[in-house]
Amino acid sequence: MFPGIFSLRGATLALAATLGSAVVAHAGTLDTVKQRGNLVCGVSQGLLGFSNADANGKWTGFDVDFCRAVATAIFDDPEKVTYVPLSAAERFDALKDGKVDLLSRNSTWTMSRETDLPLAFVGVTYYDGQGFMVKRDSGKVSALELDGSTVCVQSGTTSEENFADYFTANSMKFTTISASTPAESLENYKTGKCTVLTTDVSQLYSERAALDDAADHIILPDVISKEPLGPVVRQDDAKWRALVAWVHNAMLNAEELGISSERVDEAKASKKPDVMRLVGTDGAFGEKLGLSNDWAINIVAKVGNYGEVYERNLGVGSKLGIPRGLNQLWSLGGIQYAPPIR
Repeated sequence: MFPGIFSLRGATLALAATLGSAVVAHAGTLDTVKQRGNLVCGVSQGLLGFSNADANGKWTGFDVDFCRAVATAIFDDPEKVTYVPLSAAERFDALKDGKVDLLSRNSTWTMSRETDLPLAFVGVTYYDGQGFMVKRDSGKVSALELDGSTVCVQSGTTSEENFADYFTANSMKFTTISASTPAESLENYKTGKCTVLTTDVSQLYSERAALDDAADHIILPDVISKEPLGPVVRQDDAKWRALVAWVHNAMLNAEELGISSERVDEAKASKKPDVMRLVGTDGAFGEKLGLSNDWAINIVAKVGNYGEVYERNLGVGSKLGIPRGLNQLWSLGGIQYAPPIR
């Protein structure tokens, strides 16, 4: 009798200890970030227009600005970010193991990445697709003309399987030259180890812009896959997932409402209900996320709305010169669409 009682008591205490540890372990990413005093954000190892460090170690780019936007929502300071450059192979493990709070690194949202890993995508910040780059003097104008090509591709990405499937489906032969980083893949292409470079079209624009003879290379018009790119968080923290998702939503809604970094004061004085909710003069939407109620307008003021961030880093006036296309607002012919703040 007594051994059974003690065994039961021991089991109960062990369970309580386990649950207690779980509570501590999952105290909340937002609380951890606030206590630390900065956001730790996983980015690429260097991709012009998305996340790239200059000679002084200053990070800029579309994905970097999203990290800055999250930091602004929390601290009202876009500089409170520590950037951790991660390879394609190590990015998800780094997030899973808690080495970063957020992954903002041109990563494709797929089912297996949510079912096989304890991770969750929070939205699509950039709608992309895989394409091919070749030398202009190759005479190629379509991906269907690439039979027999030697193709450079980065390992550990969705691009590996996508292009192999495409070539196989079209009865085309190919030879693969794999690389562990985008820089290595581009170098293989530059030195002639392959005749074709394949990756997301956005990355091809970035890689081409880094070439001294950029005008001598063309990106073929064929897009062979759907590559919805977006930020990633761990699945075990619903509050943090909601916060990161609503940062993206707020930036889109701000652009749709005509609220830009140059019109912040006008927005704060507005009496339009949807504008008032976004700037925080009506409702307590920030408090529900663990933030101040002016979190969204702070993002716009210090980082910009979605359109401003896009144009600064990727748009036709940037070094990459990528048209908005699918990433235009839904009201202007694109498919970027955010749920409302209400």
